[in-house]
Amino acid sequence: MTNSTNPPSKQPPTPTQAAAEKSQATIALGWLHTARFLTTAPQLHFLPELDVPEIAFVGRSNAGKSTCINTLTQQKQLAFASKKPGRTQHINLFALGKQGVTDAVLTDLPGYGYAAVPKQDKIRWQQVMANYLVSRKNLKAIVLMCDPRHGMTELDEILLDVIRPRVEEGLKFLVILTKADKLTRTEGAKVLSITKLQAGGGEVKLFSATKRTGIEDVAQLLWRWAHPEPAATAPASPTPPAA
Repeated sequence: MTNSTNPPSKQPPTPTQAAAEKSQATIALGWLHTARFLTTAPQLHFLPELDVPEIAFVGRSNAGKSTCINTLTQQKQLAFASKKPGRTQHINLFALGKQGVTDAVLTDLPGYGYAAVPKQDKIRWQQVMANYLVSRKNLKAIVLMCDPRHGMTELDEILLDVIRPRVEEGLKFLVILTKADKLTRTEGAKVLSITKLQAGGGEVKLFSATKRTGIEDVAQLLWRWAHPEPAATAPASPTPPAA
């Protein structure tokens, strides 16, 4: 008996569609490559007020956040990976935009959850990040790094609860499952499915800097979020004929 619950097989893209997707990926990656250091801040009130879209990267220490940012921007040392995880406790902003014109900002938030960091520092940084995620006016999207071998942790779930009200109001949200090269294809498919349920409507992508998995997909998604298409203008109502 045929299993009616199986989804229809995905049709391969036509040559025209494939070329269009490749062009979009090239544009998105070229845009990300313009990333340049803007400023660093030890506390929220030191951040400059900006009116361009801001995309924040966040995740547990050792989740591969710095590697992901450097891979997406094609720059080896843009995001700093500390030799002592959890010790980098500043909010770092990177400007994006061609010809020196900033049209968006990437925010690198400190990693959280590293056991060797004193408890009082953990609490302070959890408060700083929560305040940032809740109150940053120009924040348009959040990218959460997650090591798929460990899955989403309790701290990741807490972060989801913090941002849920803003997500319901339209804030974009992406979970990047880093280090996907450490998984078999079956394991990758399983953790992708589980994380999609946990993400509650957010996007989920497998990512590997080593095997170049997911780079183009993530780049295009960030590009679209930073450059939303204007809403279509509703057609004017026809003028009734004169009596």
